[in-house]
Amino acid sequence: MVDVLLVNPPDVTTKYQRFLGITAPPLGLAYIAAVLEEAGYTVRILDCPALGMSLEEFRRTVRRLKPAIVSISATTPIIKQAYRAARAVKQEVEDALVCLGGYHPTFMDKECLMECDAVDVVVRREGEYTVLDLARSVVDGDEELGEILGITYRDEDGRPVRNPDRPLIQDLDTLPFPARHLLPMDRYTFFGSRTSATTIVSSRGCPMRCEFCASAALHGHRLRAHSAERVVAEMLHVHERYGSDIIAFVDDTFTYDRRRVEKICRLLIESGVDITWGCSARVDTVDRELLELMKEAGCSTLFFGVESGSQEILDNVNKGFTVEQTKRVFEMCKDIGIITVASAVVGLPGETHESAKRTIKFLKELDPDYAIVSVATPYPGTRFYERAEKEGLIEEKSWDKFTLMDPVIRTTELTPEEVKKYQKRAMIEFYVRPRYLIRMLRRNGLDAVKVVGTMLAEVVAKRLKALALKLPSPRYDIRRKRS
Repeated sequence: MVDVLLVNPPDVTTKYQRFLGITAPPLGLAYIAAVLEEAGYTVRILDCPALGMSLEEFRRTVRRLKPAIVSISATTPIIKQAYRAARAVKQEVEDALVCLGGYHPTFMDKECLMECDAVDVVVRREGEYTVLDLARSVVDGDEELGEILGITYRDEDGRPVRNPDRPLIQDLDTLPFPARHLLPMDRYTFFGSRTSATTIVSSRGCPMRCEFCASAALHGHRLRAHSAERVVAEMLHVHERYGSDIIAFVDDTFTYDRRRVEKICRLLIESGVDITWGCSARVDTVDRELLELMKEAGCSTLFFGVESGSQEILDNVNKGFTVEQTKRVFEMCKDIGIITVASAVVGLPGETHESAKRTIKFLKELDPDYAIVSVATPYPGTRFYERAEKEGLIEEKSWDKFTLMDPVIRTTELTPEEVKKYQKRAMIEFYVRPRYLIRMLRRNGLDAVKVVGTMLAEVVAKRLKALALKLPSPRYDIRRKRS
């Protein structure tokens, strides 16, 4: 028996994950597990997608473990799979307390309780200390549900009761390292290949006000960050224990606090450890001096949310920077030798045929190393969702379509079908350029075919992907030697 079972449910790989060929460690669950273990509870994590675990195998595992609490993580497009997992738990261990946590349950808590009677509790926002309190309540009998902050549950009459919010964790350094030892660390993939790369979350929250950001809605609009010393310690930990020599920071904006980034870079340089890393950045938070320091410290790749080539669209979603700033920063990265990933979105508020075409042209002008183009998706909890609901723009109500790949809204000028057409067109026109393909082949050899095939798999690249699978190819490596 285990006290708490934390679950990434079966059959949840979304179109967006398949599009990128990426499966990453569920660090949210690993943080919760670490806090529970530190308090003395017996914990297991089932990352079903990484393990290739079917619903039936999940059932058998739950039956064997007989957990007192099962907490299932759910985002919007996988909520139905989370419900199925919850029902499976109740059928196998009837008296287990079944919880849902994550983005979707946080903002649709009462709806989740009404839609799935197998769910007993919704854990809202950050779950570390809320799940710990649930363990104290269920395993030790120390607390009543009505006393636990940050949960929504049913009363004796079956009506949803929403307890007050739990304050966000202010000092992230008080948290232990995520319990990666409970995860199948050898099963995660990048562009479809297993790799030694892993992820780290070094901060939570974002002070920016982008209307479509679900992460800031969950974690707040104030940056809370691990200290530079703690960040480098965790990097060395995953490098030494798991052999991870490639690290991706999955913060909303890693570069927001310039002084912290500079200190992290200097500590890495002083350590002498050969770790290659990448992160998300905003074009208004970096300059040449910072980029050069990051490069020296091992930064090989930067992910930028460029969103649109239209300044009007950027202003519509409160992006807070200009198209010209984006152009300058991408030129700097090319000069310095940092790999760039440009993420754009089609179908944001105010999108027209003209602005969508401008974004496609803009991506080709920027000429980043990689481009990711998704369709605008209004997730619950965001101002974008509230706006789209109010204006009647949401045309698809099935949550499993909220994948960033399926069109669910229209704009005042574009239908959902037209939004999808421009997303496909952007990917095709960016990747199927002779000059781009030649450049990538020269740099990465036959691996370039596999990467392009992965990126275009949802669009038109079945032949490219088939070719990539037939060709002998070494593991794709995003690293570049430091200059």
